[in-house]
Amino acid sequence: MSGINKVILVGHLGKDPEVRHLEGNVTVASFPLATSETYNKDGRKIEQTEWHNIVMWRGLADVASKYLQKGKLVYIEGKLRTRSFEDKEGHKKYTTEIVAENFTMLGRKSDFDNGNGDHAQTETTTQSKSADSQPMDYTSQTEVEGDLPF
Repeated sequence: MSGINKVILVGHLGKDPEVRHLEGNVTVASFPLATSETYNKDGRKIEQTEWHNIVMWRGLADVASKYLQKGKLVYIEGKLRTRSFEDKEGHKKYTTEIVAENFTMLGRKSDFDNGNGDHAQTETTTQSKSADSQPMDYTSQTEVEGDLPF
């Protein structure tokens, strides 16, 4: 039996996605995501924030660069990936990132107003006239078509 590498996060973007274009017209977007939890300690409310490095590739990166902004609330599904690199002094360093497979923008439609009264939309979203807080779902293009919904 193989293992499971699955991460689910709901948090706020720490900054706008940083977008790079690599060889072969491959797009990659990266940004920090903050998740917070609160608990009581000695009668005081304590908030603890964790920062996660998010990486999105190809079509998902293109959509992220177009719609995600600092401070926006987002649901992300992905997997943990640890990689190594050498710093400027030649020392080997390690970093752990979440490679996103899909994401959903959370909040009211008005939170995603692009400034001229139009609401952001893509082919993968549907608008409902009665729902003011419908999430926008963006799924990685690497998913297999025809998967069962359960």
